[in-house]
Amino acid sequence: MSARILALVGSLRAGSHNRQLAEAAVGLAPEGVTVELYEGLAEVPFYNEDIDTEAGAPEAAARLRAAAADADAVLLFTPEYNGTMPAVLKNAIDWLSRPFGAGALKDKPVAVIGAAFGQYGGAWAQTEARKAAGVAGARVLESVELAIPGSVIRFAETHPAEDAEVITGLSAVLTQVAEAVAAPADATA
Repeated sequence: MSARILALVGSLRAGSHNRQLAEAAVGLAPEGVTVELYEGLAEVPFYNEDIDTEAGAPEAAARLRAAAADADAVLLFTPEYNGTMPAVLKNAIDWLSRPFGAGALKDKPVAVIGAAFGQYGGAWAQTEARKAAGVAGARVLESVELAIPGSVIRFAETHPAEDAEVITGLSAVLTQVAEAVAAPADATA
């Protein structure tokens, strides 16, 4: 099994639990699997067709598209902001959805996981991110789930990489995503 997974984190905060979860994923990647934590979502301008032209896109957006195009799969880490995904993650999906019908997410396996303060671990945000990625043309891995509730308390004194339950769940997610890379599109629907 081999796969290159691009990790996009929906929180820009340096101490974000979702960033920590993505960092843990980098370290837990099974043999043959690489998880690349993408840096630079803060620099990507809000999507605007006036600046996304045939002549090119802004440099930060072009870098994001190239990173996603080079990856075998994408793993989205999302907190929940006001019952949905953060604008920075939605913006990344918008840029990756273009050009329409041929964006960097087209037919690419995409999974969504995350941690949030609430009792459902950001389930609403994850649902919205899955929906947006699917509309953007991704092959959304609906059965791949990991929602970690109570993150502010749970990770107040510990990093997610030190939580046995998180390690087990995250390891399973990474294996499922890597398996989806190798599987035909109709086998993972």
